[in-house]
Amino acid sequence: MVKAVAVLGSSDGVKGTIFFTQEGDGPTAVTGSVSGLKPGLHGFHVHALGDTTNGCMSTGPHYNPASKEHGAPEDENRHAGDLGNVTAGADGVANINVTDSQIPLTGPNSIIGRAVVVHADPDDLGKGNDVGTSSARALETPVAVLLVGSLDSRAENDRRTWGCLRVSSSS
Repeated sequence: MVKAVAVLGSSDGVKGTIFFTQEGDGPTAVTGSVSGLKPGLHGFHVHALGDTTNGCMSTGPHYNPASKEHGAPEDENRHAGDLGNVTAGADGVANINVTDSQIPLTGPNSIIGRAVVVHADPDDLGKGNDVGTSSARALETPVAVLLVGSLDSRAENDRRTWGCLRVSSSS
C-alpha cells in the first residue's frame, strides 16, 4: 500500500488535510476535509506542476498526461486531474471522499509532487458554454494550493511516516 498526504493552510483561513491511499495497481482513494470555504461547490483538481512559488498561477493546468479534454470525473475523456467539485456546507467544511483510477501514487503518471488545488468557484466539468473557461477561470480564483507529499511505505518494517508540505495560497 502506498500513501501520501497534502496539508494546506492559507492566510484566508482555509485549511485542511487530504490523504491519498493506493493498494497495488488499484484506484487511489482520496479522503479528508477542507474548512474555511464559502458554502457551495469548489473545483478540486490535481495540477500538472508542484511549483507553488506564485500560488495557483505557477501550478500549471490540470494534470493531463494523456492529452484529453476537460471533463467530469465520470467521463472517459477527461484530464486525469479532473476530480470535479467538492461541496462546502453552511459551516464552510468540505468533506472529501473520492476514488479515482487516473491519479496513481506510483509509476510514470504518479501525482506525488504535483499540486492539488481547491478553487473558489465551481468547475463546469467541461459542460459549460466554453469548455476552456472553467480551467482558465479556476486558475484565477484559487482558495488553497497544496502539494502531494510521499510517505514512507517500506513493507519490511511496516513503518509509515505521514509527511507533508504546508503551502499558503495566493489570492
